[in-house]
This record gives sequence, structure tokens and C-alpha cells, in this order.
Amino acid sequence: MALIALAADKGSPGVTTAAVALAAVWPRRVLLAEADPAGGDLVYRSAAAHGGPLNPNTGMLSIAATARRGLVPDQLWDHVQPLSGGLEVLVGLGIAEQAAGLAGLWPTLGHAFNSLADSPHAAADVIADCGRISGDTPAVELFPHAALVLLISRTEPEAIARVRDRAAALAGKLHGGPRGAASLATPMIGVVLIADTGTAGKLASQVNDMLVHAQTGARVVGTLADDPAGADQLAGRKRGRLDKSLLIRSARKVAADLYQQYGAAWAASAQANQVPQAPQAHHAPHAPGQTQGHAGAGT
Repeated sequence: MALIALAADKGSPGVTTAAVALAAVWPRRVLLAEADPAGGDLVYRSAAAHGGPLNPNTGMLSIAATARRGLVPDQLWDHVQPLSGGLEVLVGLGIAEQAAGLAGLWPTLGHAFNSLADSPHAAADVIADCGRISGDTPAVELFPHAALVLLISRTEPEAIARVRDRAAALAGKLHGGPRGAASLATPMIGVVLIADTGTAGKLASQVNDMLVHAQTGARVVGTLADDPAGADQLAGRKRGRLDKSLLIRSARKVAADLYQQYGAAWAASAQANQVPQAPQAHHAPHAPGQTQGHAGAGT
């Protein structure tokens, strides 16, 4: 149905944690792609399904050679590794210097990520962790192929000011300028706040009003709980009932709200672009219950 790209303007507001949490509870089969040019975290923090470590050479690093010869969306699965909880992951680069191997390939990857939803063999949505996008990070080249760009932000005044300015800059880059409330543009730009559950609703309303007043074209689409214990459970650093954590409960609400608001439009878009194919075997979607495993997350 869609490519959803997650990013932040500055600092470490929890992009990887948000990406893993949303992917773990996503209602359809999903591929989590660590698309941060600065490098990924999961290879250091997560166990593979076989119980051992993830292979750092299989993922974004290995896909570079394939993509230079052209990339069919289903080829993405050749570079995917399952985590111990069942989540399917395209492991990120080890260090920022390896991003040179992907130079010029980010639009190709963006097209493949977007088109994977239409695969007749193994369709899946893609949630891409793009890290920080300050400056000229090449991960921004994925955004024109996305259905939704989610900016992750904490709620300190300076963080809110930065996400407002970043949203406006992205609207200019992707849409040619800010959009009014009734104007639809692709990709849509949304903001997800990391907030205390007691004040999340009030803060979300205030920040949304600010984004509208500034004519950024962005809207607050949800809040994730500021839940360090839940983040540690998600990263495998702490034991506990992950499905009962505030983080996962809030992630379920964000995922459900996104599907309720945009899922029909994504499905219609995918159906319009799909070439008729012969019937294929059904693939079960990723089970939300798999969040009980050590999915792993960075901050």
C-alpha cells in the first residue's frame, strides 16, 4: 500500500524506536528498512531469528551492487533478515562512509520500496528509518516516492520550532511550496510527537495549530509515549510484557489512525497503478503479536 519514511531534523528524538514500534504493530506485512546514511543500529542491538547476530553485510550494503544493475521490488527480499520477534528488516549501513556505495541509488531504492506494495508475489508496505535529515542527506531522495513522510519530534520548544521549519522546508522541496488545509499533496507530511501520555493530547493540538498557522502543509498525525522502559524492552535491553507497554499501545493507535485516515487512498492508488497479474499464493501479513520478541531499537 505505501512507503512511509520516518525522519528527524536534529538530535536523537527516537526515530529508530518509532520506526521499529510502528513496524512491529503494522496491520499488513511490512518491511522495516534502515535507510539512514549515517548507519543503522539494529545490527548491534538485535538478535536474528536463528538466535545469533544479524549479518551486517546483508541489507543496504549488499543491495547496492544489485541496484546498480536495476532493482525489481521483489529482489529486496533477497537482502532481508528476520529478527527474533519475526519482524523483517533490511539492515542499515555499518558506518557513514559506506553511504558512498549508494550514491545515485536512493531514487532507485525509493521506487523499489514504493513498488513493493504492488508485488503480486510478496507485497508489503515499507517503513523506512531515514535518521536525521538536516543538511543534504541523500535519504531525502526517497521522499518523492513515499506516500507519507513522518517527522519525529520531542516536545521541547526548540524541537517544535525545528520540526515546524523542517516541515516547511520539505513542503517547498517536495510540493513546490506550502499547502493549505484542504490541499492534498504526495507525499503527505506528518508529525509524530514523542510525549508524556498525560499531556500528549493537549500538546498535539497546540503543535498542530502552530503547523497550520505557519502554513507548513504538515499535520500532527499522532503521538508516541515517551516510555524509556518500553524502548528498552523493544531493544531487548529489558524484559517485560512489551505488548502492554505505553510505547506499543500508543504505536498501535498511531498505526490504526494512519490506516483509517489514509489506507483507502493508498489502496486505491496502488490498485490504479497495478498491472493485472495471474493469481498468486496468499502471504499472511506480519502479526502484531510478534512485538513480544526482541525487535531492537535505537534512539
